[in-house]
Amino acid sequence: MTIKEVEERTGLTRSSIRFYEKEKLVEPTRNDKNGYRDYSESDVENIKKIAYLRTLEISIEDIRSIMAGQVSLTEIIEKQAAALQTQIESLNRVRTMCERMLEDGNISFDELQVEKYVADLETYWKDNKPVFRLDCVSFLYLWGNLITWTAITTLCLLVGILSYTNLPPEIPVQWDKGIAVSFADKKIIFIYPLACMIIRVFLRPAIYARWLMKFPCGELIREYLSNYLCFIALSLEVFTILFVYGVLKSVVAVLLADTVVLIGILIAQIPVAEQEKKRDSSDCLQNQQK
Repeated sequence: MTIKEVEERTGLTRSSIRFYEKEKLVEPTRNDKNGYRDYSESDVENIKKIAYLRTLEISIEDIRSIMAGQVSLTEIIEKQAAALQTQIESLNRVRTMCERMLEDGNISFDELQVEKYVADLETYWKDNKPVFRLDCVSFLYLWGNLITWTAITTLCLLVGILSYTNLPPEIPVQWDKGIAVSFADKKIIFIYPLACMIIRVFLRPAIYARWLMKFPCGELIREYLSNYLCFIALSLEVFTILFVYGVLKSVVAVLLADTVVLIGILIAQIPVAEQEKKRDSSDCLQNQQK
C-alpha cells in the first residue's frame, strides 16, 4: 500500500512515518513497477506500535532495541513505569506539603515558618537541589527562542547595511594564518543574514529530525544550536569587517571563544532543562489520573 493509505490506516502524519523509516524502524519494500514504497500490513502494525510507544515517552533507541530483540518490551515498560512512579511520588510529597499549609489557613509570607513544615532543612535543601538550579536555566530558554533568532538576524542585516558603503569593492571570504587568500564582491556581506534565515527555515527542522528528536530536550537543543549557528554567522560577519580594517587577524580565536562560552552554558544547563521537562510531564500525568 502507498504512504497515503498508511496515513489513512494509522491516522499519523506523513512526516512521522518518514521519520520512522529514516530511523530504520520501518523498512518498506519498493514496487518493481514504479519504484514507490510498498507498505505491508506488518509495516502498518509496526508503525502504530512505534507511535504508541512514543506517546509513553519511550525513546527511539529503546524502541530500536526492543525490535532488535536486545531487550524485552516488558523491561522497558517496567523501567519507564518506575521512572514515572518516582516522579509521581515526588509530586505527591509536594502536594501533601501544600495541603498542610492550606490547612493552616490564609497565612501570609511574613507569617510563614519553614521549620514548621520541614524538620531537617539541610537534607530538604539537598533533596530539592534541581529546583534551585532551575533559577539559572532561564538563559537557555531565552537563547533558544524566536525573539533571539530575530534579534541576531536583524543585527546581521544592520551590520551589513551600515558597513557596506565603507567596505572596499572586494572583501576577504577565506583566510589562512591571518592572511586573506580569497576575495569576493562586497555584496557578499549580506550572505550572513541570509544564512541565518536558511538556518532557521531549512537546517533547524533537519537538525531535529535527524539527530535530536530522540532526546528529552531535543526541541530545546535544536533551538539553541540553531541560534548558536546564527551567532557564528554574525561573528564571521563582524570578523570580516574588522579584518578589513586590520583590527583582528585570526577567525579561529573568535569562533573558539563563541564555542567555549555557548556550549559550556548548554552543557551546564541541559540537565536542568531536562529536569523541568520531567516535572511538567509528571504534572500532566497526574492530572490525567485524577
